[in-house]
Amino acid sequence: MRIRGIRGVHPRVKQVLRLFRLRQINNGVFVKLNKATIQMLRIAEPYIAWGYPNLKSVRELIYKRGFGKVNKQRIPLSDNSVIERNLGKQNIICMEDLVHEIFTVGDSFKKASNFLWPFKLNNPKGGWRKKANHFADGGDFGNREQYINRLLRKMV
Repeated sequence: MRIRGIRGVHPRVKQVLRLFRLRQINNGVFVKLNKATIQMLRIAEPYIAWGYPNLKSVRELIYKRGFGKVNKQRIPLSDNSVIERNLGKQNIICMEDLVHEIFTVGDSFKKASNFLWPFKLNNPKGGWRKKANHFADGGDFGNREQYINRLLRKMV
């Protein structure tokens, strides 16, 4: 989830944010953690907050803020036919299948995650604490682990 702007930022950080599809402040995406993505998260860490969402948070995000990418258009996930048409080949035919695939990081995670448009979230209720400080130092950016769920509740 992106928390800061990119004015005057090194091009490498901009590129990482672009690769994560975090083009606007308060945008969020699901990312599979592996060696490469962890290195990318470290590069862009001062500009993003990240962690490990629980099932309730994943479900809430997809149901409340979920939009699909169909022909480069942002389409609301109002019914299961949109999901079935685009992810049917991966045996994802309804919202719950999509939630399950994202939460369990299954075989079709990449397709499912790319189908989801980046989530446009609100500023957290009560505001940010300190965007310039790491979460471990009482700030906002960096790895929040399971505490990302509290932040998501404030932003959805």
